[in-house]
Amino acid sequence: MTTKIFVYYQEDNMWIGWLEEFPDYRTQGETLEELEGNLRDIYMELISGSIPSVHHVGELAVG
Repeated sequence: MTTKIFVYYQEDNMWIGWLEEFPDYRTQGETLEELEGNLRDIYMELISGSIPSVHHVGELAVG
């Protein structure tokens, strides 16, 4: 099983989050469990190619 790091916070009664690898694509849920499920769904959409022009985060060695 692959794991992905996600960032999340609670605003009022909703949990807001995004995958660290794809910070431009946010989702929400009424519970933390629902948010995690929505993050899994959006991850699958992002890697499937069904969303055009997906922005990625990379790492660059310099110096």
